[in-house]
Amino acid sequence: MADEQIAAALQALRLVARRSAAARRLEHDAEQDLLQTIVEATVTLFEAEASSIALFEHDPDRLEFRVAAGAQGAGAIGLSVPPSRGIVGYVFSTGQPLALSDVLSDPRFDRATAERTGYVPRSIAAVPLIDDQQSVGVLQVLDKHTSPTFSLRDMELLAVFARQAAAAIRTVRVQRDSARLLATVLDGLGDGELSAEDIAALVSASSVELDRDPEAPFWRIVDHVAQLREMSDREQQLVADILAAVARHAGRSRRAI
Repeated sequence: MADEQIAAALQALRLVARRSAAARRLEHDAEQDLLQTIVEATVTLFEAEASSIALFEHDPDRLEFRVAAGAQGAGAIGLSVPPSRGIVGYVFSTGQPLALSDVLSDPRFDRATAERTGYVPRSIAAVPLIDDQQSVGVLQVLDKHTSPTFSLRDMELLAVFARQAAAAIRTVRVQRDSARLLATVLDGLGDGELSAEDIAALVSASSVELDRDPEAPFWRIVDHVAQLREMSDREQQLVADILAAVARHAGRSRRAI
């Protein structure tokens, strides 16, 4: 690849990296909050002891419990299990929902992991989080107060929550994997001329110094934009009008130079 082509590719990657970094900063808290809202809603709807969401992560491959709710849910947060272990691993690896009224009699149940959370359930309903026809995690509910079993209607409702959770993590997962995407693009552009070390160096250079100064004006603007979600429509319109006025002023100043 010619030097000018590498320079052009590097500039494009810098733009992609900056957009990805800004999007992560804007969306991460929103994603976490939405997932938390989903597990809290499922606990309330099913009058359950606990609800949790485990997401698939790489290096090493694992299912990591990100959010939980209910009187017995807190112990699951931060726990990681292999993607093939237990009920959560079965649902993730097969992509099939599962409801059990007596988990202790099922050989797929991983009691040791349950004990690590501080709570061993009697019944479980679990559904996969499906994005682009593949599992990205699992939503599960433990022990309804009103019934020893989960009905077909319960599973249908749980699947609705699972679809919302999958949509919530889609954008963030794409953003987080941007470095892998950039490496793939560079490998194609290099036509075999770039080594793995060359590609890694270019990907690193594409985002160098983006987050070095969190107080830089650009990142302060990003953080303020993230706060706009809490404003009313009228307040957001006022901010939009102010930004439009600033942009017009900046445009006139550039033309005057």
